[in-house]
Amino acid sequence: MARLRAAGAVILGKTNLSEWANFRSSYSISGWSGVGGLVKNPYVLDRNPCGSSSGSAVAASASLAAAAIGTETNGSLVCPGSFNGIVSFKPTVGLVSRTHVVPISHTQDTAGPMARSVADAALVLNAIAGSDVADAVTADADARKSDYAGLSGASLRDKRLGVITAAPGAFPAQTAALLNQALAALKAQGAQILEINDFTVPPQIAADEKVVLQTEFKADLNAYLASLPASRVRSLSDLIAFNATSPREIILFGQNILTESQARGDLGDTEYVRARDEIKSLTSGALDDLFTRLRLDAVIRPTNGPAVLTDIVRNVGYGSPDSASLPAEAGYPHLTVPMGYDHGLPVGLSFIGPAWSDAAILALGHAFEQAFHARKPPAFLPSLESSAGSAFEPAR
Repeated sequence: MARLRAAGAVILGKTNLSEWANFRSSYSISGWSGVGGLVKNPYVLDRNPCGSSSGSAVAASASLAAAAIGTETNGSLVCPGSFNGIVSFKPTVGLVSRTHVVPISHTQDTAGPMARSVADAALVLNAIAGSDVADAVTADADARKSDYAGLSGASLRDKRLGVITAAPGAFPAQTAALLNQALAALKAQGAQILEINDFTVPPQIAADEKVVLQTEFKADLNAYLASLPASRVRSLSDLIAFNATSPREIILFGQNILTESQARGDLGDTEYVRARDEIKSLTSGALDDLFTRLRLDAVIRPTNGPAVLTDIVRNVGYGSPDSASLPAEAGYPHLTVPMGYDHGLPVGLSFIGPAWSDAAILALGHAFEQAFHARKPPAFLPSLESSAGSAFEPAR
């Protein structure tokens, strides 16, 4: 916040988010917290805003603010960006300080900008990027950062973009049609599209990430809570006890992720060290292989499918494959830009690059945005079902 204010930004306030960044329960609802209640998707109000940066995404989408700050461990910037029809950028881990951000994982956490255009997101990134002596992971940030808002010469000509093809039926038909329209627009601007149909995610990554995130959450949150000047909750165990005796906190779902994290060992635990090293090697290795072998400027794919219904009985998640996990686990930059609408619900296109390619990824997203002009403001429909017969475009 200090860097934003120094750059001239006016801070309007705080937004609601998915409680504990959705790292509380396997059945938690994106956009809900015991303090702020439920965040609603501004395009269709009974649809989910995704999370955990739910309120920040909606504030930018609904023009309550010019831009907002979100945080991501795995998907918490780009999923709400896609669901709410905005630009959202997860920087290379280490470009933006995490000081005072409530932690989950010191290997994956980062803050990032959310806005209605790539240019606005880049302006915010200019202000917040840089080294911070209080966050060792940012040691190289000053040497690596550049003018992210220098987008006037952004072009797609001769850029090599690898599109990871999804299994038939993985995305709704209209989302698949949107991707085809976006690929045609990219080709029309001179980009070279390379289909990647043999890419598979190493199967052990999900289990490894669970070990890493839960172990780091326990250690990092204990340190964070202990540093607060005055709080009745000073540790993860205190937090679990507080939730258990607070009816508002347990009215909708439990806290199994918190209790599983409490049962983990410390940062010297051999299972944690193995999982941490393996996940970094596998994710960075898988992406670097694509970038190097195919000489790619970026990997692209739909960020998510359209927003699912908010359902407190059956939390059905994101509703389609997501693009967030590999770049989140590798710590690589990931940008989502609106590419159209599926039954009136926004769908984003992801641009993923190697470490420290933040400026190049933003330039690609800006060039696509200027060529495609997909974004439309939200309509605040009560529901798609009750609005049946209302005019909305089935694609684009």
